[in-house]
Amino acid sequence: MILKVVTPTRVVVDTHAEKVTVQGREGSRTYLPAHIDFSTVVVPSVMSWQPAEGEEQFAAVDEGMLVKVGDEVLLSTSYAVYGPPLGRLRETVEEQFSERGEREKTARTALAKLEASIMRRFMELGS
Repeated sequence: MILKVVTPTRVVVDTHAEKVTVQGREGSRTYLPAHIDFSTVVVPSVMSWQPAEGEEQFAAVDEGMLVKVGDEVLLSTSYAVYGPPLGRLRETVEEQFSERGEREKTARTALAKLEASIMRRFMELGS
C-alpha cells in the first residue's frame, strides 16, 4: 500500500507499507492491502506501519481523517511527528507542542492588541 500522512504545511510520510495501524474513534484498526475501502476519524495517538523491508515505523498524529481507497491510505491531520525512535517520540512531541504553544501565545497576544487598536479607532470615529 502507499501511505501518506499530510498536514496543512507538508507531507510528513510518503512510503510503501504492508500494513497500517491507527487509533480511531471506534478503537485501534489495522489496514491491509486487500481490505475494503474505508474512512475513519483518527484521534490523537501514535500510528504505526510495517514497511516491506525493515522495522515497524511510528508517527505521532493529532486528530485527523484517514481514507483508504484501493492500495492508498491517506491520513490528513493538523499535526504529525515522524522520525525519532518510539522511545523518543513522546519527548519530541512535547518539545514541539511547547514551541507551538509559545508561537500561538505570541500570535494571540498580537491579535488581542490589534483588536484593541481597531476598537479604539472605531470609538474615536464615533466621537
